[in-house]
Order: sequence, then structure tokens, then C-alpha cells
Amino acid sequence: MASEKIRKASIMQLRPGFAQEYQRRHDEIWPELAATLRQHGASNYSIFLEKKTSQLFAYVEIESEFQWQQIAKTQVCKEWWHYMQDIMETNPDTSPCSIELSSVFYLA
Repeated sequence: MASEKIRKASIMQLRPGFAQEYQRRHDEIWPELAATLRQHGASNYSIFLEKKTSQLFAYVEIESEFQWQQIAKTQVCKEWWHYMQDIMETNPDTSPCSIELSSVFYLA
């Protein structure tokens, strides 16, 4: 029996005026990054934009927290963060500033 996926959600902040650029970059997501996400157990990854506030809502299903955390150690992930840092709020290591959300309801 397959184990149930872990559902994760977070909020990030896009810099105002960069919605189209953010969309363009994700429309052209690097194949190596997509492969790395999948190899580390991520699936059903979606990001939504609230246009008035430039707030991003991300949802992903993962196989394990350990695998998910290992993505940040990959070279392609670090390069993607560097690529995105000019259009979104980031931490000193260029990772996106992200607020993890707690699940309060789920309808299967």
C-alpha cells in the first residue's frame, strides 16, 4: 500500500510589477529543475498569484520532509533561486522568503 502524500502550502511575496515575468519564467521552467523536484518526491506542485498584493500561494504534495529539504541542497535549485531573486522577496542565501501554512481542513 502506497503511503499518503504530505500536503504542504506556503506563501511567498513577488515584487510588485513582476507578475508577467514570474509567469514567463515558470512557463519556461528548466527541465533539470522539474526533474529534480520529481526525483525528490514532489508532485501536484501549483503556485497561484493574488494580483492586487503580488502574494504567491504555493501548494505541493511530497513523499517525505527529508526528501523535500534535500532539494535546497541541489545545484539546480540554488541556481533557480539566484535566477528568481530579482523579482521576489528572498533570504540572504537567495532562497524565497516563505511562510509555511498549517492545514486546517481537507476534503478528500
